[in-house]
Amino acid sequence: MKKKLAVIAIGGNSLIHDKQHQTVRDQYIAAHETSEHIVSMIRDGWDVAISHGNGPQVGFILRRSELASHELHEVPLDVCGADSQGAIGYALQQNLYNEFKRFGMEKYVTTVVTQVEVSANDPSFKAPAKPIGSFMDESEASRRRDKEGWDVKEDAGRGWRRVVASPKPIRIVEEPAVKQLLDAGVVVITTGGGGIPVVADENGHLSGVAAVIDKDFASSLLASNLGAELFVMSTAVEKVALNFGKPNEKWLDKITLQEAKGYLAEGTHFAAGSMAPKVEAAILFLENGGKEVVITNPENLEKALDGKTGTHIVH
Repeated sequence: MKKKLAVIAIGGNSLIHDKQHQTVRDQYIAAHETSEHIVSMIRDGWDVAISHGNGPQVGFILRRSELASHELHEVPLDVCGADSQGAIGYALQQNLYNEFKRFGMEKYVTTVVTQVEVSANDPSFKAPAKPIGSFMDESEASRRRDKEGWDVKEDAGRGWRRVVASPKPIRIVEEPAVKQLLDAGVVVITTGGGGIPVVADENGHLSGVAAVIDKDFASSLLASNLGAELFVMSTAVEKVALNFGKPNEKWLDKITLQEAKGYLAEGTHFAAGSMAPKVEAAILFLENGGKEVVITNPENLEKALDGKTGTHIVH
């Protein structure tokens, strides 16, 4: 009997509840809370691959690097991504391992530091727009641009920031290894932060690039390529809403693929930096053969899988 396979994408912000709880220990506790809900899903018979965001964590790594730059070399963006994959993976791995022990489950979990190939010709490289790192004054921004080739932009009167491309993922390099691990019954943490962006040369050799891949797009690609029947996006809200935060706000329980495409095309319902990529990722997954997408927050995962809450997107 073929087991059920789900891909669960955990938002990087879901590991940080607020500005008063940002430490490594705080994030570990948040990972524990999320892990409890994932283990409940595994106990119900699901095989699971887990992806996660890393935006805040990479920001912390970059800031530490900047503050220490008078004494130590700075850390390139692709290496920041690799660092965050290891650290977040470690927190999830240990918490899941301990939960398996608590329930007497013979189950193992591993983190795969994952590269994701993007095209060197992706249009986003010609118009970098994703802000990363700390705010700078104009003179420092100019120095970085001239000396290090950074793209920099003024950010709404708050200062200058580095901006990088956000290319679309085209291949998950370690996907064959992820498949083998899943086939062996291992829970796999992979494609963290959207994956470490790499480009291939004419010989197929890979090299890292300074870019940020959207975690939901990479997770959607992972779910499609693995043949998952369920794609779960764990985020900060229990359900998706139309007209979020407005008097005519409407929470969505269940919508079809065509309805999702219609709402997205209207361009007014979902914020570009938060819910819009999730809805677009859901559409891509369903169009590529997936059966169902669930969007909810971690604490409601079990209820959402029972159909009692969350937003469900189906054919």
